[in-house]
Amino acid sequence: MLTLSKQTAPAGRRYVIRTMAFMGGYVAVMLATIGGAFDAIQNTPAAWALALTVAAPIAGQIWATLSFMRDSDEFVRAVTAKQFIVAAGVAMAAFSAWGFGESFAGAPHAEGWMIYPLFWAVFGCVSPFIRSSN
Repeated sequence: MLTLSKQTAPAGRRYVIRTMAFMGGYVAVMLATIGGAFDAIQNTPAAWALALTVAAPIAGQIWATLSFMRDSDEFVRAVTAKQFIVAAGVAMAAFSAWGFGESFAGAPHAEGWMIYPLFWAVFGCVSPFIRSSN
């Protein structure tokens, strides 16, 4: 979809800046969590605030992607939307299959939040193959 270092269109530049900002915040909170900064609040009502804090940059990244599509020309908008929809469908199907594997075949548990990185991994894999809006 985008080459981060070579964005000349305003929509692309804004997307890169927004992505770096949201994912920078996400990484900072996750590093603090991994480092034990929030161990004292685990399994307390305050842990919900942490969960929402970690989820907020994810919502922001989705907003950044949708804003990129809104601000792009027709062709980029259509191709990006197609890539987004295909990636979402494949990620949901794969995660559902894994969930059924957990229920019926004893597969190890996969945390629900894994759907987000799975979506972006699938997006990265399908994007080179989806180059038209047809």
